[in-house]
Amino acid sequence: MTKSLLVFVPSPGMGHLVSAVEFAKLLLNHDHRLSIAVFIIKSPSQSKTQAYVDSLASNPNFPKSLQFIHLPHPDSQSPAPYLHDLVQKSLPLLKDSVSDLVHASNSSPDSPRLAAFIVDMFCTAVIDVADELDVPSMIFFTSGAAFLGFMLHFLELRDRYGLDTTASGFKDSGAELPIPSFVNPVPAYAFPAVVLEKQWEQFLFNYIQGLKKAKGFIVNTFEELESHAVQSFSDSNTRVYPVGPILNLNSDDKLVQEKSDIMEWLDDQPSSSVIYLCFGSRGFFEEDQVREIARALESSGFRFLWSLRKPPPKDSRESAGEYSISELSGVLPEGFLERTAGIGRIIGWAPQTMILAHQAVGGFVSHCGWNSTLESIYFGVPVATWPLYAEQQTNAFELVCDLKMAVEISLDYRIAFGDGSKTEVLSAERIEEGIRKLMEEENETRTKVKQMSENMKPIIKAQEKSDIIGWLDNQPPSSVIFLCFGSKGFFEKDERDSWNGWLRLEKLSGGPRKRIS
Repeated sequence: MTKSLLVFVPSPGMGHLVSAVEFAKLLLNHDHRLSIAVFIIKSPSQSKTQAYVDSLASNPNFPKSLQFIHLPHPDSQSPAPYLHDLVQKSLPLLKDSVSDLVHASNSSPDSPRLAAFIVDMFCTAVIDVADELDVPSMIFFTSGAAFLGFMLHFLELRDRYGLDTTASGFKDSGAELPIPSFVNPVPAYAFPAVVLEKQWEQFLFNYIQGLKKAKGFIVNTFEELESHAVQSFSDSNTRVYPVGPILNLNSDDKLVQEKSDIMEWLDDQPSSSVIYLCFGSRGFFEEDQVREIARALESSGFRFLWSLRKPPPKDSRESAGEYSISELSGVLPEGFLERTAGIGRIIGWAPQTMILAHQAVGGFVSHCGWNSTLESIYFGVPVATWPLYAEQQTNAFELVCDLKMAVEISLDYRIAFGDGSKTEVLSAERIEEGIRKLMEEENETRTKVKQMSENMKPIIKAQEKSDIIGWLDNQPPSSVIFLCFGSKGFFEKDERDSWNGWLRLEKLSGGPRKRIS
């Protein structure tokens, strides 16, 4: 049986890589006739990528039919649209590497045959490579369906209505524009930075033209969550396949062990009493904003677990870093750590899925990255929105205004703008107000999140069980005994041991399968 080879090209960045790998594993569980090669575009700012790949490779349960191929790092020195430049310069390297795979498979009848490309939402230039190799391609969109609809509709807003979103004052104009994938008109202040800043204009045009070349979109969402957004594509020629939620719910064991004191601290807190604050691997604040957050937390009196990251060096593409204890004392209000020692913890890196899963966590102050959004919903933890960059403002607007599944601290906060300006510092009073709404025991937001969590869990369970079907695909016809005794059927331990012993014996002996009545 000849396998089919899928080429995955995620964009640099752990969030995109992890989502791509989880989707690849899901495909392999559904169909064992597939083989997948994930091509990794190296970025100097993503030092954790190699450690992540190595940890997967060392796991004995990791699929053997999934391989990683690291492309050499191209020389990329362009200033603003760095990612676009990096992907463009990687295209010849990618084409040569895929051609080598094709050549190797043609020389061996048992090797998988190249079937298709699955291309990250920020790597649309790779579609041209797929076309040159005469294989189909689809885009894996790691954000939500509403944001996909926004981007596909944006050129129409510009070309048909002459809208210039980069014009001075547009962001603060009070304009609200209808976008088919959103229930409510989207205000200008919630537009992503890429459509507001002049320096990104050419990148944006090229990016949207790349999206329009796609044969279809595989989107990390599910219809129960974004029903309006998904249905908004039904009247268009755009093929959208909601395959989510794609989540990585397994934290790195080594890292979790190193941070086990976090989980031990949570074990000692009452149920739903802790606010978790985390803004992603690239999320950080300047000192003036850090102090306002600290003031809000102390004034609120709530227990808190705060993942506080250190700003990277100026003009650096590095992710946010870790504060030392001595540095923390200089950033936070004087005496804050001592006064809050009984109710709060400040940490660097956080095992986020384990934290959100813990019964002590009752609310999540989040940057509204899409992966974090899906994780918070899965674990039934309501969010207070505090977006920082990329499409996070649009995600925050959807969560608060369309889905009614989050409360607002801010919808328009941004780390910085291309012209050097930055958002005004949010006051401790405004932050505290959002925190208090978030931690209300009973409100519409908490109820909706809990309901959506219940809708989400059967989907995840079905994904986890898909490997059963893959295993059955590899068994001979009529060779498997299926044992099931209904939803209420069970056995005492001695009876279970008898069944297990018989099954082990049959497996070892290779004897005839018998029907047991």
